[in-house]
Amino acid sequence: MPDKFTVRVATPEDRPAVRDLLAASFPVLMRPSYSAAMLADVLPLMTRANPALLASGTYYVAETVDGEIVGCGGWTREHPGTGVIEPGLGHIRHFATHPDWTKRGIGRAIYDRCEEDARASGIRRFQCYSSLNAEAFYAAVGFKAVKRIDVPMREGLKLPAVLMERVT
Repeated sequence: MPDKFTVRVATPEDRPAVRDLLAASFPVLMRPSYSAAMLADVLPLMTRANPALLASGTYYVAETVDGEIVGCGGWTREHPGTGVIEPGLGHIRHFATHPDWTKRGIGRAIYDRCEEDARASGIRRFQCYSSLNAEAFYAAVGFKAVKRIDVPMREGLKLPAVLMERVT
């Protein structure tokens, strides 16, 4: 498997590949931090590729030289779930790396692209809802934990997570 990849802006045509990536990544990488029952409830919701993100121009994929999508993630001005925009604040959204490709700089490369493009658009601070298993990744790229939160997934279902922030 070649280690080379490039980061590019995602398109709506990437939806099947992003869906497959999320389905491969989340069950494996989240298993140490969440119960099997919690994962059974949240994974069907979390492994959907968001069409609005794919069309946003601020969502990215990491693609190998063979055309395989091995990472994804992006940012929005809109606060997830509310659409509220706070000047200068961006929100990191729906990051994932294929389990076979972790620890190769993919997440960092996608985050760096997010930060570069967001700064050019006037973003000076990021927030993210980090899953418990991803807290160390976000800390490694400069985020600080603010507080533990429960992210509403659907009526009666909340995912334990960490609200994290970073000044760019």
